[in-house]
This record gives sequence, C-alpha cells and structure tokens, in this order.
Amino acid sequence: MANITKKVSWSSRGDEPAPAGEGTPLLNGAGGAARSYSRQFSGSGIFQIGRLSTVDLEEDPAPEESAISRPKEIPHNEKLLSLKYESLDYDNSENQLFLEEERRMSYMGFRCLEISRWVVCALIGILTGLIACFIDIVVENLAGLKYKVIKENIEKFTEAGGLSISLILWAFLNSVIVMMGAIIVAFFEPIAAGSGIPQIKCYLNGVKIPRVVRLKTLVVKVCGVICSVAGGLAVGKVGELLHHALSNGLMSSLVDVGSLTPLSQQIFEYFRRDTEKRDFVSAGAAAGVSAAFGAPVGGVLFSLEEGASFWNQMLTWRIFFASMISTFTLNFFLSIYHNKTGELSNPGLINFGRFDSDSVEYNLYEIPLFICMGALGGLLGALFNVLNYWLTIFRIRYIHRPCLQVMEAMLVAAVTATVSFAMIYFSDDCQPLGEDQAENYPLQLFCADGEYNSMATAFFNTPERSVRSLFHNPPGSYNPPTLGVFTLTYFFLACWTYGLTVSAGVFIPSLLIGAAWGRLFGIMLAHITPYGSYHDTSKHSPPSSGGIVRMTLSLTVILVEATGNVTYGFPIMLVLMTAKIVGDYFVEGLYDIHIKLQSVPFLHWEAPATSHALTAREVMSSPVTCFNRVEKVGTIVDVLSNTSTNHNGFPVVTRVMDDDEPGKICGLILRSQLIVLLKHKVFVERTRSRLNQRKLQLKDFRDAYPRFPPIQSIHVSQDERECMMDLTEFMNPTPYTVTQETSLPRVFKLFRALGLRHLVVVDSENRVVGLVTRKDLARYHLGKHGLEELQLAQT
Repeated sequence: MANITKKVSWSSRGDEPAPAGEGTPLLNGAGGAARSYSRQFSGSGIFQIGRLSTVDLEEDPAPEESAISRPKEIPHNEKLLSLKYESLDYDNSENQLFLEEERRMSYMGFRCLEISRWVVCALIGILTGLIACFIDIVVENLAGLKYKVIKENIEKFTEAGGLSISLILWAFLNSVIVMMGAIIVAFFEPIAAGSGIPQIKCYLNGVKIPRVVRLKTLVVKVCGVICSVAGGLAVGKVGELLHHALSNGLMSSLVDVGSLTPLSQQIFEYFRRDTEKRDFVSAGAAAGVSAAFGAPVGGVLFSLEEGASFWNQMLTWRIFFASMISTFTLNFFLSIYHNKTGELSNPGLINFGRFDSDSVEYNLYEIPLFICMGALGGLLGALFNVLNYWLTIFRIRYIHRPCLQVMEAMLVAAVTATVSFAMIYFSDDCQPLGEDQAENYPLQLFCADGEYNSMATAFFNTPERSVRSLFHNPPGSYNPPTLGVFTLTYFFLACWTYGLTVSAGVFIPSLLIGAAWGRLFGIMLAHITPYGSYHDTSKHSPPSSGGIVRMTLSLTVILVEATGNVTYGFPIMLVLMTAKIVGDYFVEGLYDIHIKLQSVPFLHWEAPATSHALTAREVMSSPVTCFNRVEKVGTIVDVLSNTSTNHNGFPVVTRVMDDDEPGKICGLILRSQLIVLLKHKVFVERTRSRLNQRKLQLKDFRDAYPRFPPIQSIHVSQDERECMMDLTEFMNPTPYTVTQETSLPRVFKLFRALGLRHLVVVDSENRVVGLVTRKDLARYHLGKHGLEELQLAQT
C-alpha cells in the first residue's frame, strides 16, 4: 500500500511518472531545502512544514508544536495531499514584459482580442454540438442493432426453448462492447474514466489536473462513452460527462495545438496561459451541459456554481453564447439526420419529452409530500455514496492494474445483462401494447398476443429511453412490484458501475432510479389518498439525483429546461434542497468523495467554521526559499534541481548583509519563468557582451506553455553557473501579501476569490517569513472528521 495515490491517479497509470511540467508538486515549505545556496527565513513561533507525501501511509506524522495552539477540529496533516497536483496561474504576473505588451496594444488591438475570445467560444459551441451529434447517432444505432439482434433471438427461442442461449448472447455482446471501451481507457488514457465532473470541478477550482486538457482525452472519452452506453451498463449517454470531455479536449485543440499554423497563431497566441484557458474551459463545460440536456441556462449556472469567483459580466455572456451555439448546432444537424432539415425540435441528447399542462399541475397540500420525498431521496443518495465509497476503496486496494480493471468492467457488463434477463424472465407484468405506447423494443416473452413485458421496458432499453417511458407512459403501464424490483436492482447496479474504468456518468442512472421509485410513490399515494392522480412522475424524479450529486441551482434549471416545463420549478428546487441538506448530514456528495480520495487540494467556498482562531502564521509554510533580485545562475539551477522540494514559486527579496536576517519582499517569480530564462541564457554577462541576439519577450514564455521543459533538460556549463541573472524585469513586482496575524478565513477568501497560487506572508517590516499555497489551506479545510475519514480510507 505504499503507492496508493498512484494507483487511483486521474492522470496516468500507477507506474507512470508525471510528465514534466505537469507533475511538479506545489510545495513551498520543505525543510532543509537549499540550505547552502539559498536564503531561508523562519519567523518566531513558526513551525516548519516538511515535504508533503501521499506515499507513506504506514506512519503517522508527528507535527511540531506551534506557538499558538490550534483547535483540534482542524489538524495539520502533511500526508493527505497528492504531490502531482499543482495550481493554475490564474493571477497574471504583471511584470515589465507584460506591462510593455499591454501598453503597446492599441484600442483596436484590445477590441480584436475580445472578438477573438468570442470566436473561440463560438468554435467551442459548434464543435461541442457536432461531437454530441456524433455520439447520439452512433449510440442509437449501435444500441439499436444490439437490442434488435437480442430481441429476435429471444423471440426465436421463447417457443422452441433454449432461452439460455439468448442470455449468453446478451451477456457476450455487453461484455465485448464494454471491453473495447475499458481497454482504450485503462491502457491509453485513464483520465478519461468516470464522469469527469470531479476533474472539471477541480479545474474550475484552480487545480491543474495532469492530462485533463488533451485532445487524446476527448477522443478516448467519446469512444468510451459510446461503448459504455451501448454495452448496457447502468450509465448515462453523456449527461454531465460530455461537457468534461468536450471542454478539455476542445481547449487542447483550439489553444495548445492551435498555435501550429500562422493564422491560428494570430488568434490563439495570446490565449496560451492559464487565465484565458480556464475561462474557455468554463465555456466548454456550459456548452457540454447545454448539448447534453438542451439546457443552455443550466449549463451556465453549472459553470457559475463551480467557478463563480473569477467571473465577470462579459465572460458570462461569452459562456452563454457558447451554450446557445452548442444547442443550435446539435439541433440543426440532428434535424438533418432525421430528414427534417430546419426543424429544430431536438434540444439535447437527453430529451425527456414535453408534458401537457394538465398533467403537471400540483396543489398546496402536495408541498409537504415533495419535502418528504426530498428527505427520502437524501437518505437514498447518502446510502448510494457510502456504498460507492467502500467500493472505490476496494478498487484502490485490489483492482489497480489495467488488465484487472478491464476484467471488472466486463464482469459488471455480464452481470448487468444476467440480472436484466432474470428480472424480465420472472416478471409477469404484462401490459397491452396500445397506440399510445412508444416502446422501441417491446418484448412479448410469455405474455399473450398484443401484450408486452413491462419489466423489459425499463431494462431492455437505453437509460434515457427508460426515463422517458417512466415519464410519459400512461397510468397502469407499470405494476408496483415491477417498479419496486426495478428500483432496488438498478440502484445497486448503478452503485457498482460508477467508478469502473470506463467513461460513464451517474446523473441519468440516478434520475432513472428517482423516476422509478417516484412513480411507485405516486401509485401508492393514489391508493391511500382521495386526492387526484399521482401517476405523473415529473413530480418525483429529482430526489435521488439531488441526494447523490448534491447539485441544487444548476440541476433545478437543467431539469426545468430538459422537461420544457416551468410549473415544477419550485417543487424541484424544494426537493433538491431537502435532498442535499439530508444527504450532507450523513456524507458528502459523490463527486466530493472522489475528489477527496484523489487527495486533490480542493478549496471549498468557505473556510472551516472553527478556523477563526487561526492566523496565517499557523497556515504558512516556512522557511521559504527566496532569491535576490540579481542571483547567481548556479544557485537557481541547484534550487530548481532539488527533487526534495520542487517549489513552484519563489519570493524575490532585497539583498541583505546578514544571511540570518529575512529580506524584504520585492517580487515573486515562478519556476516556469526561471526555466525559460535558463533555456534562453538570459544572463547579465551575456547581455553586457551583447551575446544575446534579441531581448526576451512574453511570446517566448507562451511558446513554452503549457509543457515547460524540466530543469534536467536545461544544460548549464560550469562557466555559466558563475554568471548572474537579473530577475527584476521578469518577476511579478506586486505579489499579494498578508501579515502573520491575518486570520485564516481572510486568507481563504483571498485565495478563493482571486484564484491565487501563492500568498506571501510578511512581518511588520515587510520581510518574508512564510508562504501560503493551496495545499496549506486544503490541509486545514479537511477538519478533524475529514482527516480521520481519509486516513481510514488510505490505511
């Protein structure tokens, strides 16, 4: 269990080292680093933070005592956060190069730049719609072909006997299709596994997830989700996972690859930085949700919930523009595919159909029933999350090899087919096949002529079509035992499926579970109450999804837009809020659980409630590795080459005569900037002797983005080590700073609202005494309960 974090890596397989420039940990307080060649300062009453580690799970850390006692609810543990995650540089480094470029740009230049942003957002929306259309067509045709073959086989052997052959055929087809999807994910791009929501939440939160913004991830994600849905797993077609694949994959192609041609260089060159890229990822996330559900406003609100701290009015409009373009593109091309060119009646991949106004009425006395259903949904969601949590722990410990992950996915596919066949086989719920039924693959089995097996409507179908049938089939289409057995069975199948090494989401399965037991709830109410009909499942579908994923605002709008009815906006919101409150009382949301298990330094909206007694002194890392304005090249190379530290930010201080005295802050410089300077040999001596052909520009830093070369690839001769490097022109002269006595909640708000990566802590005389990073805050935010829970999971 020494490398448990690598085994569950989002970014790569367990035996793969993190790529250069991506796996550099965000650490700033390694004790003993650069003792002989760098300035290190330690303020009074400051405990020293050693190297973070997530690989040593056998020993408990022995934290040193601090001058100010800290509440027990917020323990400081150093071994809970992964080394491979670093923060995004969302805060621009306003050095001299940046300011000179901004001052040279004319008013028309800024207008053209803003137009280019709109162009990129439009391209994101168009490509999102096109790929969503491709997924929809391929899934429907592939799944339709599979169900048609199985249906013909079942009908053939129903009278002649030998239905076991049909079962074997169903399990075989499911296993083969799922195997193909699992192989490309497990062996080629493990980051494409799952729904993608945890990764996109982390990215918008300011954490750089390795390999998440790649075109390869997009390709594997699209192929994987097609195989997962067509293979009959209890997953959604695209749902929430679509926006992850599209936003990240398209950002890779539009920004990173986009600089390969002269024309695209003019459009995309300025966008090769984390600030612009994160904005485009927000637009991609909203466009993906919009294409998946036909909910452009819901997509915008989803991005708003995860990254509202860095939004502005113009960015909001661009994101909404990308969402609308995505929906329009999908509608247009689906209309062509359905031979109804110009008829824009396909708002999204997951369309729940339209509801008549008479069927969606509700009365005041039903509101307490909605609250009760929300509470029950929260309990079911909490149970789902707990079961999935322990399944994930089991996978971490025992199913970490790619071949085992593929075998598990095939096993789940075969078991799903077997259980579905058994439920259909033993069900005696036969319903007349009338004109108002819209069953795609009706199975007669042992029913009389002109009837179909009702259980097959739920199991022998894609999850999206099953949800639609539960929404719209007329009263009496399902018997209570059928709904009860289906709900229980599908609940455990969905719980087992989520977390497999396949591209799959949990939103549609949770909605299907809610629709099934919601319809059962309505049937029961119709028998025990004198009030009207409760068969309309639009009243009862959200609780399970809200209890599992804990989304409130965006999910409410998504469901309202997907169903095309605003009448139930308030009941849906009430149900989701109740489900979230009840579920949060027992356990976190499913996405938050998986984020924590990955040891990601995720920052929530607020600091811990018990953190007001803490100050920056207790949170910061110290001593700090600093550089002088004019520093020796050999010193810089040695600091960057020290594998025990891997710092990413270095305060620049004024030179002092006494090595034991802290220097006053005058700037901050990043590891990536120093590597570019070393690569281009920007030394004082070469500048004076005019050996440098040209002055370094901001374009040189953008060209190296985002995969900056490792320090080991930079050759520095012995003579060059004696040269000096002037950092004045390249450092950020105005970094954010706080004093030692700044409260933790205030530090937390600065980090979360401004998207900071480093926050320098100074004393009353502006001397550097510490540095606060995202990981420093994330460790404290775990709290006592979270610490014990995560330690239990890792051991």
